[in-house]
Amino acid sequence: MTITLVNPGGLPEIDVYRQVSIASGSKLVFIAGQVAWDTEGAVIGEGDLAAQVEQCYLNIGTALAAAGGSFDDVAKLTVYVVDWTPDKMPLLLEGISRAAAKLGVTPVPPATLLGVAALDIPDHLVEIEATAVLD
Repeated sequence: MTITLVNPGGLPEIDVYRQVSIASGSKLVFIAGQVAWDTEGAVIGEGDLAAQVEQCYLNIGTALAAAGGSFDDVAKLTVYVVDWTPDKMPLLLEGISRAAAKLGVTPVPPATLLGVAALDIPDHLVEIEATAVLD
């Protein structure tokens, strides 16, 4: 396997992601921040954070497939959420869970969550970028 995900001793064990990603492939794939757009560029889930997170993950899955990979190859995710507050965590996790079920994966690579003031258009509540390593 190209990516090995671990929670090393001495760091807290987080359920929704692993603390470390060890990559050993030869092809790096950098996926631009994905927003909740469908193939026509229409916003999915206007005003619904869970629906937008789900669509972002599905779009990342599509991008990974185009590169010959899958979520198993993701070394790192960065999540940007507009006006983040901790009470939004259940919606974020719901969106991830729904996408994971549709994709048939358990996406737990290391992740960074950042609250931001705004994204490219007002209807976007979340943007997620990914870095993957393939053999």
